[in-house]
Amino acid sequence: MQKTSPEISELKQQIEESVGRKMKTSNDFIFLSGIIWERTHENLSSSTLKRLWGYVDGPDTTRDSTLDILSHFLGFNDWDVFINHINQNNGSDQVQTKHIKTDDLSVGDSLFVSWKPDRRCTFRYLGDYCFIVEQAENSKLKVGNTFRCGLFILGEPLYLNDLVQGNNPPVAFVIGNKDGLCELEKK
Repeated sequence: MQKTSPEISELKQQIEESVGRKMKTSNDFIFLSGIIWERTHENLSSSTLKRLWGYVDGPDTTRDSTLDILSHFLGFNDWDVFINHINQNNGSDQVQTKHIKTDDLSVGDSLFVSWKPDRRCTFRYLGDYCFIVEQAENSKLKVGNTFRCGLFILGEPLYLNDLVQGNNPPVAFVIGNKDGLCELEKK
């Protein structure tokens, strides 16, 4: 399963709530690996957890066995039972924090976003959920890149669909994966 899927995001959020801390440092992942062992007697290395959380680079997908262990850690029999649980509970909640819906934008509107450690971008809305990068500092995004997005939420990662960079095929891309967007302003 893709590491950036909403289901895996929900799993990571519930794990962080369960242990009472965000996974932000190498020591957090060592701590989590230890507590998983204590609670389940199943081993997940801190490096596997770091890859899943996007703390270090790794494959875009996660093994089912890893998802089963993490689901078991939360008290579910396996990943499928966890998925059924969040589907039954809808796994949904109203967005309470500052956000901007693309449906509320007009063609030509610009958005400024920033995320840690020191990344900043300005996007101009082209219509049909499509944006172009107008300014980019310290980011893998470059001026002229285009992408699609329907919702920008302060404090949450930003998921970009159909990111086109040069002649490369479109890809899904996430920015602010660890701490989310730090700033979000309509210009």
